[in-house]
This record gives sequence, C-alpha cells and structure tokens, in this order.
Amino acid sequence: MKKTTLYLLAAALAALGIAGFLWKWKVLNFPVTPVAQTEVWEIQARVEYDAPRGPSRVVLQLPNDPPGYSILDERYVARGYGMAFAGIDGAREVQWQIRRAGGGEAVLYYRATIFRDERVPEFTDEPAVPVPGTWEEPFGTARAALLDDVREKSVDSTTFAAELVRRLNAQAPAEEVKLLTEQAATVDARARLAVSLLADRQVAARLLHGLLLDDSTTNAPLRTWLQVWDTDARVWNTVDAESGAVGWPRGLLVWKRGEAPLVDVTGGRNELVVFSTVRSLADALDTAKQRLESRDKNLIAYSLLDLPLQAQEVYKILLLVPVGAFIMLILRNLVGIKTFGTFMPVLIALAFNWTGLVPGVILFFTVISAGLLVRFYMERLKLLLVPRLTAVLIVVVMLMALVSVVSNRLGIEVGLNVALFPMIIMTMTIERVSVAWEERGAGYALSQAGGSIVIAALAYLVMKQANLQHLIFVFPELLLVLLAATLVLGRYSGYRLTELFRFRALARDPIAPAPAAAGDAAPASKPAE
Repeated sequence: MKKTTLYLLAAALAALGIAGFLWKWKVLNFPVTPVAQTEVWEIQARVEYDAPRGPSRVVLQLPNDPPGYSILDERYVARGYGMAFAGIDGAREVQWQIRRAGGGEAVLYYRATIFRDERVPEFTDEPAVPVPGTWEEPFGTARAALLDDVREKSVDSTTFAAELVRRLNAQAPAEEVKLLTEQAATVDARARLAVSLLADRQVAARLLHGLLLDDSTTNAPLRTWLQVWDTDARVWNTVDAESGAVGWPRGLLVWKRGEAPLVDVTGGRNELVVFSTVRSLADALDTAKQRLESRDKNLIAYSLLDLPLQAQEVYKILLLVPVGAFIMLILRNLVGIKTFGTFMPVLIALAFNWTGLVPGVILFFTVISAGLLVRFYMERLKLLLVPRLTAVLIVVVMLMALVSVVSNRLGIEVGLNVALFPMIIMTMTIERVSVAWEERGAGYALSQAGGSIVIAALAYLVMKQANLQHLIFVFPELLLVLLAATLVLGRYSGYRLTELFRFRALARDPIAPAPAAAGDAAPASKPAE
C-alpha cells in the first residue's frame, strides 16, 4: 500500500471518529467529563376550578418541544378523571373529563421534568400575510394615527413592533392609546391588541407564552412575548410584550404559542392555573440518556450505555486496552524501550487498576522472582517445554494463593487482588525471563523485565485517569482517532530515542578515512603540458 493511500485512510478514520465525538457532544449533549452536571427543572401546573355536580371537561395547553429545553418526563395527577391528548398546528394539550365531578373545588396537576440543553431557538415557519381588519370610528382613526406615528420611529417590522409595544405600555400614553387600551387592562390583552394593530400594516405577529426559569418559585407568572415575522431575514424575532425588548430571553421555557387560552373549562367556572418551578442539578450523562430515550429509544438502544451494568463495567476496562497498547507502541517504536512480549505490559497495567501501582509492582516482582527459582530448578530436571510450563503455572497459582492468605492474615487488602494478574502471562513471562537469562545473560533479562514494568506503570498512570476512562466509554468512536495515529506510526522506521543516546559517540567523533597502505602507489602527478 502506498503512503498516500495509508494517510488518506488514516485521515478518513480520524475524521469519522472526531465527527462522531462532536455529534454526541454538541447535538446529543453527552458530557465530556465524568462529574459534569446539568440543570434540571421540575415544573408543575396546578389547575383549580369550581366543579359542577354533573359532567366536566378541562383542557390544558402543554409545552411542545420547547426550544432550549428537553422534556425528560411527564406526569399527570387527576383522581377520577379520564385523560386524552390532542395536538393541532404544533400545539399540544391534555384533556381531562369526568361524568360526575361531585361539586366543590377540583384540583388537577401536570408535572414535567425538563433540562436545559442550550439549543439555539430558530423559528423559520413562514406565515401567511395577515388581512387588515375593518374598524368603527373613532377606533379606526386612532389605530391609523398610532401606526403612522410608530412607523416614523422604526426601520423594519421588528423595531416597528417593539416601538408599538412600548407605546401601548407607556406610563403616560397618548390619547389614541388611551382609547385603544380601554378594554386591554393586562399585558396579555395589550399584546393581543398589538398583534391586531400589526395586521393592519400586514405585519405577521403571534403570541408566545412561557416561564422565565431563573430560580425555584412556588408562584411563577406565565409571561407574554410577541413574535414578529421579518420578511427580509425570513425569521421570527421575539419582542417582550411589556418592555419592548428585542431578543430571545435566557431561561425562557415556551409553554404555548398562539391565542388559544391556557386552560379551557367546560361545565365549571373560576378556573386558575398556578405554576411552580424547582431547580436542581443532575448527572449530565443520565440526563442525556433520558433525553434520548424520550425522543427515540433506538438512539440509546444500540450503544454501550444500554448494556447491563455488569457488562458496562467490563467494557469500561476493555476499552482502555487500545489506549495502553498505543502508549506501548510509542514507548517501543519511538523511545526504544525493550519489553517481553507485545501486550503483556498492557495486561499488567490493567491489573494495577485493582492493586495500585506500588503494591502491584512489588507483587509482580515477588511472583516472578519465586517463579524464576522454580523455573531454574525445573531446568535441572530436564523437563520438556509443555510439562515445564505446566509445572510453573501450578507453582504460580500456589504462590498467588499463598500471598493472598498471608495478606489476609496481616490485614493487607491489596494482597487479595494478586489473583487478578493474568496467570498465563505470568507463567510465560517467567519462561521468557529464564530463557533470556540463559541465552543472553542476567543483564539483558532484567532490562527486558524492567522495560515491561516501566511501560506497564506509565500505561497504568494514563489509563487510571477518570476523564480518559469516561471519554473512551461514552465516546468509543475516539478509538478511530487512535487507530488512525497507529496506522501513521506504523510506517515510522527512523531512529528511536534510545538509539540517539546509544550512537551519540559517532556523531561526536566521525570515522576518519583509513590511511593508505605502505605498498600502495602514490597517486600519479598531472603531466606537464
């Protein structure tokens, strides 16, 4: 394979891994740190009304995919009432009905658990051009005079609506404003009047009602905003229905859009809706999982997060093996540290997760040293390879059991984890150390064993990082980036760091040309012309 093909493959794998990571982080809101928390709100709408003794029906408008927030859970409390749901033109509502309400005050509850996901609200659904109404005098003249005056102090539909709202809510309103707002005593009523006035100039506008989530409160007001269609930018701009401020307010939970009443009661009277909000913090990963499950269970069903907890704990460890292997690749191919075997240091590093670094190193050398003594004695018995390995394995298991028993008696808990070391790896390590000892000397064997421990220790120090463990488990696609880096390093054949120190004498004292032998003829001189 050509280098260009290799580099293109590595780039594609890295791009795929980074794209998957960014999608899960930015779009699905998976946290990048293990202790990340997200803001969660418990919202309650308490509906009260005087119920009749006969049939009754209550319709409550509900939030429908509010921008900037996601609904994790919804609960309804209405003892004795039947319940149905309906949705028209993007609105959503719950309908409670009962044949015999029993009279007296009735109380119904809607509760929702939501969390802020920081999505930027975008409203691009294009409206129809509004049709101006026909008004009796003097209202028609007052409306025209007000709109003409507002138009002179605005530059587009959004500033036109903002100035109009400020005029309608002014402390000292003009005469035409006083006339038009005689029947509009509340902010919501004046917002409806603003929508009607804007329609006279064919400016599309609609009402938006919501809660400002700032802090926990037991009586949160449902506030009103205007949304005005900008024909040039082709978006809906938001205007505060009381102050005329333009822009999307932070913490706004949209409860409903349009002019439909918040609650509609049939067969009852004196209805009232009281909102309460409670703010708390929750684990960001659990919140993201609940959010995905509420939207589409398939998004979470085909991921590691849907596995049983026991399997998740196993994969939290297994997914670290490529990280340890990559560290070993760097230390062997770039630094030049020698080891016994290719992946034995990584397995030892995994065992250090249970024993700890220092106790693990002590246990490793204890078992290896005792195993070497047994191995050298087995050599004197002239055993074949397989029987010799079997005998060493038996001794290793017995040594592990002995260390555990002694540790238990001494109250040293770390010794109980010695059995987590891979027994086969320990046995093969003992065999390889002994062979290297016999063939190339004790210095070479000990250097190889020391290199294995150094790589295992460094890999353990990296793999034990909680942030790294979280990233690899939640974003396993990052292993594609690791694979891409491995492919690129796989073509490296230059000097290793240890070789630069090993051959530094050659760089300091270059080899001089060899002197001519005594019998060699002198070079012929250039003939004279």
